[in-house]
Amino acid sequence: MQKIKTLLSTVYSEEQVEHILSEIDVMISNYSQENAPAKGLDHTDVALITYGDQVLKEKLPPLQSLSEFVKEYLASAISIVHVLPFYPYSSDDGFSVIDYKAVNPEWGNWDDMKALSTDFRLMFDAVINHMSAQSEWFQKYLLDDPQFKDFFVDGSQFKDLSKVVRPRTSPLVHDFNGKKVWTTFSRDQVDLNYANPDLFLRILDVLCYYAEQGGTIIRLDAIGFMWKADSTTCIHLDETHNLIKAMRAVLEIVYPEIILISETNVPHAENVSYFGNGDEAHMVYNFALPPLVAFSLLSGDASKLKKWVSNLEIPGGESCFFNFLASHDGVGLRPVQDILDENEIEMITASAASNGGRISYRSAGGVDKPYEVNCNYFSLLKGKEQNEQLGIKRMLLAHAVLLSLPGLPAIYFHSLLGSQNDLQGLERLGYPRAVNREKLYYEELENELADTGNRRYAIFSEIKRMIKVRKKLPQFDPYGSFEPIQTNDSLLAFIRPGKTGDLLCYFNFSDQHQSIRLEGSYINQLSGNTISDDVELRPYEYIWLVKP
Repeated sequence: MQKIKTLLSTVYSEEQVEHILSEIDVMISNYSQENAPAKGLDHTDVALITYGDQVLKEKLPPLQSLSEFVKEYLASAISIVHVLPFYPYSSDDGFSVIDYKAVNPEWGNWDDMKALSTDFRLMFDAVINHMSAQSEWFQKYLLDDPQFKDFFVDGSQFKDLSKVVRPRTSPLVHDFNGKKVWTTFSRDQVDLNYANPDLFLRILDVLCYYAEQGGTIIRLDAIGFMWKADSTTCIHLDETHNLIKAMRAVLEIVYPEIILISETNVPHAENVSYFGNGDEAHMVYNFALPPLVAFSLLSGDASKLKKWVSNLEIPGGESCFFNFLASHDGVGLRPVQDILDENEIEMITASAASNGGRISYRSAGGVDKPYEVNCNYFSLLKGKEQNEQLGIKRMLLAHAVLLSLPGLPAIYFHSLLGSQNDLQGLERLGYPRAVNREKLYYEELENELADTGNRRYAIFSEIKRMIKVRKKLPQFDPYGSFEPIQTNDSLLAFIRPGKTGDLLCYFNFSDQHQSIRLEGSYINQLSGNTISDDVELRPYEYIWLVKP
């Protein structure tokens, strides 16, 4: 408890710290469990990112139909299921939570989540920077209920907001019945006030509750914005880091199997700060990876991706990257603002726009700048040519890279299923992110995945095959190291060392044949063929090589 006390003392007064610690003692006795399983990951682990109502089937609650689908089609490939916010919500497809401890009754109940957890490790979202303006907490705050006093951030108390970093162009402060409330993301998403120790305790209780309900990985959504201070950027402040460390320290006592993952869509150097000194987040989203891979495939030039990969520092210990290419949000551009120039970013946005995607903006110094590409990853990779076969080749190479890098690979449902932009959904719902959040029907998916000539089948079957091979190669340890191999700018190549021998990974990002020189003979793990000496990679070909 001394570590927790020390961390809390950097944020709260001595009296407040004593109050928090006494409540934590009660919390530990209420939640503590014995014989918790280990929290480590290995080369057999791959995560699926999905909405709870992603797959719809007649007469079944969505959580049950999702469970049926992943058990039927993905049990041999996926070990972790990240179910995006499945709580009652008022907007943003779940990220405006009304009740942290309830399951959306239109989707199912806690029994459905626990049933899913019998076959897969589950990742829950802790949307704890903000909450729905329609939540009971906020409504009672507006009524001056003393139990919820100061639970939300009073925007009127700040004199200088000129330095605040914004992820949106919407107003920072909104008026609610005369109260000026801080709203980082939207009017319906009101920011929680961590300066109030009772609010911090409430959130600790929510995290423990998620662990009790079977969530073994907890994603801290938009966590970088959680502490506000006058005349500062109000992002990545020391108080934020110390509170996350305190959350982890408490969970390590109560539920030591829990893995915390930070979600901070910011430049890479800022993002990795959430590893702390091995005492903060266990995993950090590798946000620079999706736009860098996309740009490299669209341009045929992997030089900037290679440079970034070469400088990638593996955190070590119990920490690793959460690697992904696509998500429910789209492809963030801010993480590469110091890596790609404006023309290179424009190549990404132009490809998205040519395939029906949208660009979201943020406010920076009074200027609107591209913040995020709202586009299905497959549609993005089709490029201006809008070429489906080209998109398939690029999509498979991108996921070969994803499955090869150190860290836990996570695949968004629509990427795994080869979905394209949902232009009808975009028009119907009216917000940019809808283009990448289409709901799918079980029976239709069954038919499409049974059709060997279908785009979904081509992408789904090959990614599953890659995962099957990956599971046999311990060199793909999420916590393991890698060594870059020098190649021309069309190729990305690196070595994944292993106790049984090195694994060589080569990826051709161009539409031209590329030659590589090998010393000795190797077995291509993806084809079973033995190759040696001079090898020619076809356009967008990828190989994993191990010596016989």
